[in-house]
Parts: sequence; C-alpha cells; structure tokens
Amino acid sequence: MASEKGDIMTALALTPVQSDEADISTAVEALPHIKRYLAAHADTVIRLAVADDPQETLAVPRGAVELLARVLAHMAAGHGVSVVPAHAELTTQQAAELLNVSRPFLIGLLDGGEIEYRKVGKHRRIKAQSLMAYMARDDQERREAADELTRLNQEMGLL
Repeated sequence: MASEKGDIMTALALTPVQSDEADISTAVEALPHIKRYLAAHADTVIRLAVADDPQETLAVPRGAVELLARVLAHMAAGHGVSVVPAHAELTTQQAAELLNVSRPFLIGLLDGGEIEYRKVGKHRRIKAQSLMAYMARDDQERREAADELTRLNQEMGLL
C-alpha cells in the first residue's frame, strides 16, 4: 500500500503543469519581484501576505520560495513544469522521458554505471536524485567541451 501511494505521488509529480498565456504573463510579472526579494533578504523563513486577508500571513521556508522562483522562470518561458522529490524512484520510462532519450539508451547508461539504480524484481528503479546528478555531470561535461572547442577555434584564429 505504501509503495502504491509512492507510485501515485511520483506519477502526479511527473505530470507537468502546462502554462497558458495568462500563466506566462503572471509568471513574467511575478518573477522579478521574487528575485529582488530573495537577493535583498537572507531570511530562512519568508512570510507571504494573503491577498484577501492582509492580517493573515503564511510562513514559507526560503527554499520553497527559491523553488517557486525557478518554477516561475520556466513558466515565464512557456515551459511545462514538474516538481519531483529527490527521493522519488522513477521507472526507466519516466527517467528516459525526463532525460528526453529513448528507454534503450537510458538502460545503456544504467548498465554502463552512468546512473545509479536498484533492481526491484526484474525492474530497474532510478532515484530522481541520481538522475539529477547525472544531468548535472552531463551538462558540466558539455560546457567543458564547448569551452575547449572555443579555445581551439581562438588558437586557430577561426574566432
């Protein structure tokens, strides 16, 4: 039963929220205000006023507001957004979709030791945290390769 609830929560978390034009406009307007506030204040708990009751405030952890800023940035760009808990375990299909690769390619990464996983019976389960770590490493390697190409082009006088 607990596993079933976890599977449902992961499936819901992976379902992206798609932005319509009104959402995009609202996100574009709100994002600079939140970024400015975060830059100017180091509070670990942020109090948010409730619009229809100024006497009521909500205490929110700073990390949640920082996450909200990231969500708004993606929404402002018109992208769908999903929030996946780091401890969530993903199926190979879910992980492949998040990486935007085929399932067989992902399985090659798993078998090659690129991404940590565990077996549940015959099935592989990937922690979202492991998938995010792989994505960060892959992004870093891509940046380093691009920097190296730029350096080589400059040395050869092509740039």
